[in-house]
Amino acid sequence: MASNSRRDVVPGRNGGWDITAPGAKRISGNERTQADAERRAKDIVRNAGGGEVVTHGRDGKIRSKDTVAPGNDPNPPRDREH
Repeated sequence: MASNSRRDVVPGRNGGWDITAPGAKRISGNERTQADAERRAKDIVRNAGGGEVVTHGRDGKIRSKDTVAPGNDPNPPRDREH
């Protein structure tokens, strides 16, 4: 997947939650809450044609992954999270 089709939600350096693209030098956005950042990341990915949103916890570990249509879910039968 190209970097346009994936966004990570990570704890922000200056507070809040950052939305980043893999390998990018700048953030795509910053929101006050993790839920707001997830919604914004999904909007960004949807507008780019679909892909993945990966949410990390404060400890840096992946908390959830979500495929945004029309992206290709690598494991559709197993994805019972959403």
